[in-house]
Amino acid sequence: MRMTVAFIGLGNMGGGMAANLAAKGHFVRAFDLSADALEKARLAGCAAAGSAEQAVSGAHVIVTMLPAGQHVASVYRDAVFGKAAAGPLLIDCSTIDVGTAKALAAEAAGHGLVAVDAPVSGGIAAANSGTLTFMVGGTDEGYARAKPVLEAMGKAVIHAGASGAGQTAKICNNMLLGASMIATAEAFVLAQALGLDPQRFYDIASVSSGQNWSMTSYCPLPGVGPESPADRDYQGGFAVALMLKDLRLAAEAAELAHAQTPMGAKAREIYEAFAEAGQGGLDFSAIVKALEPR
Repeated sequence: MRMTVAFIGLGNMGGGMAANLAAKGHFVRAFDLSADALEKARLAGCAAAGSAEQAVSGAHVIVTMLPAGQHVASVYRDAVFGKAAAGPLLIDCSTIDVGTAKALAAEAAGHGLVAVDAPVSGGIAAANSGTLTFMVGGTDEGYARAKPVLEAMGKAVIHAGASGAGQTAKICNNMLLGASMIATAEAFVLAQALGLDPQRFYDIASVSSGQNWSMTSYCPLPGVGPESPADRDYQGGFAVALMLKDLRLAAEAAELAHAQTPMGAKAREIYEAFAEAGQGGLDFSAIVKALEPR
């Protein structure tokens, strides 16, 4: 079914996602504060809107992909609540704090609208190729309505639970990813320092009990394992700054839930120091650089 989709937020992830919706036959009216991003979306088959209000007018679905909860709340409150007459479905694919996701879903319900949180996993390459994984928080109705839209942009759409559950799954997953990448990088650095060839170590560890995704799918050393950002001088991929954002969200959620996350806290500390050293734009696997022998 061809739908009119408002897509707000055309950054590194959102641009590819909007393009895939257009490629699957949906009419996408897109908006971003960046004129360059908006032009790229237009060239990819989207219609350019002059404002968020213009983008959402008459849309069946409103997708947001924005930096933080405050930006999503601003779009919903300024351009959607009390103004969207057709009862559109609201899908927020941003990674934001759990509390804001729950609050916005409740606020949407008060306006007679259905909202789901649907953060993504997969990075820029998956956004461009339409192979993202979506973790969806919301009602059964919301999930059922969102699924065909999300399937046009991804390979897997999983219902995590009630509102906020998608964000919970995302930050817990990325806390695990951030910590495991550091441990993987440490192991490769130590193996090299002790004279073990990194490829030999990979051949052994990748089929042993230390095997993990950070090693076998996203190795932090160039020339080892499948191609990864390490082979492109740590350009592209998932930036250190974005990993740090997710680790901070996890820390905030852990504090509110009185949960102990010492490894997550240490990972955040290490990535913070790396970002403060001016490396926030590199792929997060570049953390191996911070662990090289002194």
